[in-house]
Parts: sequence; C-alpha cells; structure tokens
Amino acid sequence: METFSKKEKEKARQKKRKDKEEKREERKASAQKGLGLDEMMAYVDENGNITSTPPDPNKKRRVIDQADIQIGVSKQEDAAPEDLVRKGIVTFFNSSKGYGFIRDQQSQESIFVHMNGLIDAITEQDKVTFEVTKTPKGPNAVEVRKQVA
Repeated sequence: METFSKKEKEKARQKKRKDKEEKREERKASAQKGLGLDEMMAYVDENGNITSTPPDPNKKRRVIDQADIQIGVSKQEDAAPEDLVRKGIVTFFNSSKGYGFIRDQQSQESIFVHMNGLIDAITEQDKVTFEVTKTPKGPNAVEVRKQVA
C-alpha cells in the first residue's frame, strides 16, 4: 500500500527523468559535429578585442615606445631641493625603543622617525627640521635636527 506522498515523489522522479531525457535528445539534435579548426579559432585584434577574423599581415603596425608604457603609478618628478627640508613637531618619541612620529606642519601628516635618522636628540613637543624619504611602509623622517628657537 502506497501513501499519497510516496506517489507524488515517484511522479516527480518520473517527470525529472523524462525532462532529462528530452534535454539529452535536444542536445544530440542541435550538436554540430565535425567543426573545422578555422570555425573554432578566435583572434585578438589591435585593441585587445576577441574577433573571428584573422589579423591582416599587410596592415601597418603601430610602433610603441617602451618608455611610454606606464604600469602602476605614474612617474613623479623629483621635489625641488628647498621642498626637501620640512618643519614639524615631535608628537611622540619613545627613547627606549628608539622611534617616534613627527607631525609635518605643511601637510599635517604623521611621519615615522627612527633614532638612526636623528642628528640631535629629541623629545616630545620639540620643533624640528627634517627630510623625508619614501620606504615601502610609507614616509620616513631622516636628518632630524632640533630647531633653534
């Protein structure tokens, strides 16, 4: 004796099997067997778009100078020598660990300073002059001198 839900599940399985069989037959009917290599090839044109037409060997090619190619950030001009020396205030300095931060007066950015970059000994709230070098971790203050009041 079958219950109602068992009959419904069996009907659903039969319908699913029938749909699967119909899809398989449809794929067989519309399959394109024996395509040649030329029909399957794709080409990339001079603008990087995919196309089915091969490139024209008689067409003149553009010559691109390698120096004009920019990958990532564009090249920046070197700063003027007078811009290299900046002024700031020491916001934090830990003398036992040997590092701290200087707040630049112009840009108000916080710049890391290490004791290896010091010329004069500094403490917090000292006014200093310094130069900035770029490091992989960000700007770094070097040639740090205490500003004479």
